[in-house]
Amino acid sequence: MTCRIIPRLDIKGPNLVKGIHLEGLRILGKPEAFAKHYYEQGADELIYMDIVASLYERNSLAELISTTAQKIFIPLTVGGGLRSIKDIETVLGAGADKVAINTAAIRNPDFIKEAAEKYGSSTIIVSIEAIKKSNGSYEAFTDNGREETGLDVFEWAKQAAALGAGEILITSVDREGTGFGFDLPLVKKMSESVSIPVIALGGGGSVEHIHEVITKGKADAVSIASLLHYDFIRNHDMLKADYSDEGNIDYLKSGKPFSNIQPLSMKEIKRFLINTDVACRPVEV
Repeated sequence: MTCRIIPRLDIKGPNLVKGIHLEGLRILGKPEAFAKHYYEQGADELIYMDIVASLYERNSLAELISTTAQKIFIPLTVGGGLRSIKDIETVLGAGADKVAINTAAIRNPDFIKEAAEKYGSSTIIVSIEAIKKSNGSYEAFTDNGREETGLDVFEWAKQAAALGAGEILITSVDREGTGFGFDLPLVKKMSESVSIPVIALGGGGSVEHIHEVITKGKADAVSIASLLHYDFIRNHDMLKADYSDEGNIDYLKSGKPFSNIQPLSMKEIKRFLINTDVACRPVEV
């Protein structure tokens, strides 16, 4: 099997945003431009996450997904605010290939079974936001790491897999956006706890971190954001568009990457992995 490299695009309204620990969001630009670039660079899949969906109790990405699906021919996963079979039907009808569910699945675990039976397990990803507790255990959270559930992440993942989930997207909220590296013990134990593919997210700041989470963490796929986004910004003039009324654009004005992030292109990541004997889909030179 080959390891997949999956850019994650966090969406707020019409914009791609990025934060740290899923908080402190900064506008980076329009997601369509980033998605097109990652597709052309050899991304294996894309994840679109509506990060304000919990606030409004709905996912608002159908139009964006419809536009993206007409131009990008790799699997698209959509998450955030999907609370019913109707919600899943809407985003799949717009062009998504998979959905990521979190809050609704925790509130009603049978939702996983219902969705998997209707659309197939390969369509259903259960997203788990993990925070490490003082006793060393990991608790599953919802609402971008703000709401406690009391659930142990590994036991919850096992239950989700038994109910029909096709993949687990495990996010370390503690590491997310920091560039300090993935939580390897978290990812490794998750990979050993379930028989379905595990996608690791949260903390990637260098190509070495990606290599580690695949070889040591046993991840089947790696989802990354900051290091790809900052590479794109470094090579494109993002201030041609007017974002002045849309939120925090101080980062775009500064022209500086986050200090712990090593900006990298998809091609650079894939070449490094191939040269270090990690199986992944090659990209054109």
